[in-house]
Amino acid sequence: MVKQTLFVTINALVAFAIGFGLWYGVFRTSENPIVHSIYQGGPLVVLLIMIFVMLLVFVIERYFSLYAVAKGKSSVQVFFKKLITLLQNDDLDGALAACDKQRGTTANVLRAGLDRYREVREDGGMDAEKKITLTQSAIEEANALEGPLLERNLIALSTIASIATMVGLLGTTIGMIRAFAATGNVEGGVIDATALATGISEALVNTAGGLLSGVLGIFFYNFFVNKVDAFNYTTDEATFEVIQFLKAKEGKSR
Repeated sequence: MVKQTLFVTINALVAFAIGFGLWYGVFRTSENPIVHSIYQGGPLVVLLIMIFVMLLVFVIERYFSLYAVAKGKSSVQVFFKKLITLLQNDDLDGALAACDKQRGTTANVLRAGLDRYREVREDGGMDAEKKITLTQSAIEEANALEGPLLERNLIALSTIASIATMVGLLGTTIGMIRAFAATGNVEGGVIDATALATGISEALVNTAGGLLSGVLGIFFYNFFVNKVDAFNYTTDEATFEVIQFLKAKEGKSR
């Protein structure tokens, strides 16, 4: 929890520094009229860039965690077939070694259950039903620990999508207020075209920035939620198959 809070804090500080540096150091001095128009979006552009950078960091972190860590070393299907083969050959130590080699969410959950089963299977004072119950409990405990790791930072993605849209809308409103104020300050029957254009530019830049982060945030949130659901389904299916196999094994041994 402390590491996660530190990660979010550092992410926010670095993102703010990048946002301010781009807005004040790059966009303000750029001779390109399109790039310079981003500077005219006002100070809220710093916040929008900060939100966008934080979004990218969370997306990269989630992608790495789900595909490089939670998935494991190889295909879950290939790993599970090998695991079942080892269990059919009564090679429990080999099955545990395969889980250690595979790693990932599914392998970690299965390893916890198999490790508990290895501890209790030779206990003569314990019936088969009790052994299976303890094995299921170990699997549920491991699953409860793995779940939050899969879902970490998903709330942040959802929150960023909402905040980005609101910040963009705020910038749009401020820009339109300035634009209408320019039309109200008429001197000699001539509207201050520069002030009017600046207000409209500020409104449009903030609208675009807010929508960009909002759309990407919603897209990646739903994308990763679907991936987490797929991981959970695969893990539940694998643990169910292993429990059924152990039940059948205990039934034959009685």
